Amino acid sequence: MNVIWLILMVISIAFAAVNGRMEAYTKALFEAGKASVEVCLYLVGIVSLWLGLTKILEESGLMYKMSNFFSRFISLLFRNVPSGHPAITSITLNLLANILGIGNAATPLGIKAMEDLQTLNEEKDTITFEMMLFIVINTSSVQLIPFTVIGLLANYGSKNPNIIFLPTFISTVVSSIVAVLVLYIFRFYYKTLAKKA
Repeated sequence: MNVIWLILMVISIAFAAVNGRMEAYTKALFEAGKASVEVCLYLVGIVSLWLGLTKILEESGLMYKMSNFFSRFISLLFRNVPSGHPAITSITLNLLANILGIGNAATPLGIKAMEDLQTLNEEKDTITFEMMLFIVINTSSVQLIPFTVIGLLANYGSKNPNIIFLPTFISTVVSSIVAVLVLYIFRFYYKTLAKKA
């Protein structure tokens, strides 16, 4: 990745020099650096707020009550995971964090879910279908309230940052359904090919 960034920097400097725009390039470089720091500081505030709220939900037990409610639906998706297994709770908490738009809080829960799923894996060096399913759902990430994006839009002066609420929800639901269907199609063809072999 460092090599790619280096190549991009060298090309941009070369184009700026050839076109006689080194002064504009230097100005843009410093302005972009300033903007990136400001955005990072703004995001720290948003993430801190929602991590704090998540902690309150966790400490109050509400997160686990929500987890118990949604775990029934998760058990239907992950049929090979026993109903009382810790992986169900980890997966549910991860998906709830993603749905609430707090992806940073979802990351450690996702790692925990994969660790829990690995305990059910008989072939430790091979990924299971449940692991693949979790990765697909986690990556497509249904978002009910995209707090981080709404915060960024508000920071950049959007008159109505909440306008992305419905399009984000619809697009993430559709992408999740398509991703799961594609995974099941690949699984079906793999099983068919395995039987023929």
